[in-house]
Amino acid sequence: MARAPSPAPHPTKEREKSRKIGALRALSPFVWPYRMLLVSALLALVLTAMVSLTLPLAVRRVIDNFSTAAPELLDQYFLAAIAIAALLAFGTALRFLLVTRLGERVVADIRKAVFDRVIGMSPAFYEKIMTGEVLSRITTDTTLIQSVIGSSVSIALRNALIFLGGLVLMLLTSAKLTGLVLLIVPAVIVPILTLSRKMRVISRETQDWIAASSGNASESLTAVQTVQAFTHETASRHQFSQITEASFDAAKRRINVRSLMTVIVIFLVFSGVVGVLWIGARDVRAGDMTPGALVQFVIYAVMVAGAVAALSEIWGELQRAAGATERLVELLQTDDSVSDPDAPQTLNTPVRGHIRFENVHFTYPSRPDIAALDHVDIEIKPGETVAFVGPSGAGKTTIIQMILRFYDPKSGRITLDGVDLRDLARADFRNAIALVPQDPVIFAASAAENIRFGRPDASDADVRAAAEAAAADAFITALPEGYDSYLGERGVMLSGGQKQRIAIARAILRDAPVLLLDEATSALDAESERAVQQAVDLLSENRTTLIVAHRLATVKKADRIIVLNAGQVVATGTHDELVAKGGLYARLARLQFTDGIAAE
Repeated sequence: MARAPSPAPHPTKEREKSRKIGALRALSPFVWPYRMLLVSALLALVLTAMVSLTLPLAVRRVIDNFSTAAPELLDQYFLAAIAIAALLAFGTALRFLLVTRLGERVVADIRKAVFDRVIGMSPAFYEKIMTGEVLSRITTDTTLIQSVIGSSVSIALRNALIFLGGLVLMLLTSAKLTGLVLLIVPAVIVPILTLSRKMRVISRETQDWIAASSGNASESLTAVQTVQAFTHETASRHQFSQITEASFDAAKRRINVRSLMTVIVIFLVFSGVVGVLWIGARDVRAGDMTPGALVQFVIYAVMVAGAVAALSEIWGELQRAAGATERLVELLQTDDSVSDPDAPQTLNTPVRGHIRFENVHFTYPSRPDIAALDHVDIEIKPGETVAFVGPSGAGKTTIIQMILRFYDPKSGRITLDGVDLRDLARADFRNAIALVPQDPVIFAASAAENIRFGRPDASDADVRAAAEAAAADAFITALPEGYDSYLGERGVMLSGGQKQRIAIARAILRDAPVLLLDEATSALDAESERAVQQAVDLLSENRTTLIVAHRLATVKKADRIIVLNAGQVVATGTHDELVAKGGLYARLARLQFTDGIAAE
């Protein structure tokens, strides 16, 4: 059954900040490093605005002196007009070049900053937000900001200068007509303020729905084989259609409000200009004003009116950018439940691999009432191979995640070589750990690059040696381009067992003092499992090795087996000792090795 699309966040709660255009101030740390470029763009902007404001002066001179001035003087006026046009063209092109470059540079920095932040967030963060939504913020929201910085802001500033400069020159041309024009301003400002408030809320909602749509599509396409295997295409299409239509409805409301605001503003502005022009024409007939002065005033009035209309349109764009900025700042300022200490300690080298769980209690953020680990005490000595067994949900994989410090315990502590993991920089102690996860991740790269992920500076010979040790060399060599073969997104070209052998080769190449194997051989056939087990046995020598497995045949050789159930350690010992004791492990052993005949 398809899930109903999540409702957009409540406008009065989650969008309170979007009521203020000041949210764009959060972009200042990204703009400040390029302040010289910004200043240059502003100078070009001021130049073009000033040049634009001089054109009506030239027109007035031509009109008022058309019948009385010498032809040479008129020629000079027209040459001056051409020079002004050339200067305007150059200034406009320079402004476009500078502000566009500034916008692209700032957005590139924002994207890098957001990615740098989210790539280091703990898994608890991704329990609350879809990956697709994060990607939407990095792409769609930053594109909006690029448009504003690279275009809208400069256009808004230019029109603001033209508005102010034109208003002053209108006043100097005719104080009477300017006073009449100013009477129109309140009638224009009121609808702008009223409708723009609604625009801000709807703009943020539109971006939220776009992000939800991206997240839904990402989730379905990532699991496309599962979707198709369960003939869930129709339901997935319907679900995506619902979210997309909701996004369209929000966009439609935004467009309607913006269109209404544009109609009202432009009609009021130009109706006022026509009225003022009518009064000015009467003054010319009465001899109180020259035709050139009236034309100059009208041109300035049209420029001011056009500036107001442009500002009303750009205001909507600025509101959308403000909403996008808020969403990006939310990511940049999100508090992570797992963070590095301000003054981290360092591990002694070489790392010995002595691991201790001291009265560790932990619950997952999404399941706060269920203990994943219930006051667990475990000590794993350097070089020891310890296996964790138990039914699903017993806490085996949680042990692995806690050692990697994907989560912090609610109480108790976990130490590596006597140092609390919370006192270490995560990159420091993770460099001493190699992981083979239960669900091996294959990147959209070549086979060699996937293995080299474990140690980026490894040579081709090292990569091949690791693949051979993981029993992966044969099938990699058989690929069309061998180790240079592209494995496809999420390794779609490989079987489950081949993916797992790539992951094991990656861990072998890392050559870390602590090895974590989370169901490392679960997807292997008997022959491959035997080959990989030999590699693991060799790899685990002189290393602290933790093995999580459902297959007891995999863990029989472990120095010690720890049996977990409901987040608690219920038994510890070797395979033979645990079988002799009876209990949960003995029951699991009978089920696996005797097909359950003696289970009762």
